[in-house]
Amino acid sequence: MALLNAWNVSLDINNSYFKSNFSELEDTQLTGKNWAALFILAIIFFTVVGNILVIMAVSIESKLHNATNYFLCSLAVADMLVGFLVMPVSLISILYNHTWPLPELLCPLWIFLDVLFSTASIMHLCAISLDRYIGIRDPFKYGRSNSLCKAMLKIITVWTISIVLSLPIPVMGFQDQQKVFVNGSCVLNEPRFVLVGSSVAFFVPLVIMVVCYYLTLRDLQKHSSSFPLESKGHSTCASAKTRDTSRLNSASFTKKSTFSISKRLFRAPLGQGKKGMMQNIKNEQRASKVLGIVFFLFLVMWTPFFITNVLIAICQDDCSEVLYKLINFFVWVGYVSSGVNPLIYTLFNKTYRQAFARYLQCKYHEEKKVQFNRTS
Repeated sequence: MALLNAWNVSLDINNSYFKSNFSELEDTQLTGKNWAALFILAIIFFTVVGNILVIMAVSIESKLHNATNYFLCSLAVADMLVGFLVMPVSLISILYNHTWPLPELLCPLWIFLDVLFSTASIMHLCAISLDRYIGIRDPFKYGRSNSLCKAMLKIITVWTISIVLSLPIPVMGFQDQQKVFVNGSCVLNEPRFVLVGSSVAFFVPLVIMVVCYYLTLRDLQKHSSSFPLESKGHSTCASAKTRDTSRLNSASFTKKSTFSISKRLFRAPLGQGKKGMMQNIKNEQRASKVLGIVFFLFLVMWTPFFITNVLIAICQDDCSEVLYKLINFFVWVGYVSSGVNPLIYTLFNKTYRQAFARYLQCKYHEEKKVQFNRTS
């Protein structure tokens, strides 16, 4: 009996020991998940608020009423919806160890929205690249067609293409749940669609975007090299005044012909002359730099996910567990890109920066400076 009692006592001690250790381990995991969830909630908040500020700025600020900013506003709508509809569900899935805790019918709809918004983002950036290249390449034709209605039609076309490319996902998911579920996780499980969709919706537009951006920079460089610096222009004019009248008239005729071409290219107002041409070229170059940063960050943040996704579609059942862990990480790197653009506009665009500062102070209209005329 004494031995049995001792055995029971030792079992109770061991059970209590393992229970305490297990509870400590469980508390540690929950604490880690809570910190991760808090960090993700901060990302969701800044993504939604930042893109709402972009939408407000383009809607209110008259300086931002142009085709490029209309595209950026539509892109902000897609990024904002990622923060509203996609990120929170992904966070819930993480808290449940990547298992789907919601009704099964919502899984294909969530994947559809996820693919739709990521496709819309790359399509918007591709359309911006094409639109700006056409504007620099053929500005006379572009100026006649660059209206609000035409910009809205282009944006509707971008969204239509994105919806058409993403629509097969809910159709497949409702017909066969195995296409959207893998071991209880809500993921797209159709390798052929993943390969074709990734090529059509990401890699091909990405190549178009990079090529158009390169050609745009090349043409802007050609236009800027056609005009010497303003200081050189003043010295040239000063030296020209000392020359004979015939040479001055010849130089004037050459400059006028050059300015007429440049005004047609960059639509500078009459009377601005060389200074207006140079300012317009600088504005285009500055805008190209900001868009270049947007393109580059989108490329860096989404390319790892699509490459990993393609690798999983190729290897299928023979894939390493490392790939699945990587794709769970890379998808959130892609989500973060939805909240990065407002930060870029704030850092590199004065109009956006001033507008955001006013909106955060609940001042939605720019204060007009009152000028008092002196009477003699």
